[in-house]
Amino acid sequence: MKFSTRTTYGLRALTILAKNYGQGSVPLSAIAKQENISVKYLERLFASLKKENIIKSEKGKSGGYLLNKAPNKIKIFDIVKSLEGDIVPFHCINEKGEIKCLAKDRCGATDVLVKVQQAINKTLKNIKLSDLII
Repeated sequence: MKFSTRTTYGLRALTILAKNYGQGSVPLSAIAKQENISVKYLERLFASLKKENIIKSEKGKSGGYLLNKAPNKIKIFDIVKSLEGDIVPFHCINEKGEIKCLAKDRCGATDVLVKVQQAINKTLKNIKLSDLII
């Protein structure tokens, strides 16, 4: 399984917001410059994150973005899901871990695949944004 740059860039940008939590909003241009990511790309990422209430924006001269809640209350799972969509590493298993395959009755791999998907989701749910702050 491979997450796209949406996730890696999104996590890098959100880490900046986490470091600045409680100190006001951060302009998108400052995040773009610090992380060497285009403003246009960050705008698309932040639109998804804002839609899922992970971040919010402040308008005005000193406007920018800030986290909607404390970094230790934000699960990496929720960030990845908002940026990538459903976290389903295998085409034959849906997000709930249900096998959606015609060969499920004769496939010996399904038990392992379900365990792998559950482990990925559990890991992402157990890591908080605050864990990424260095």
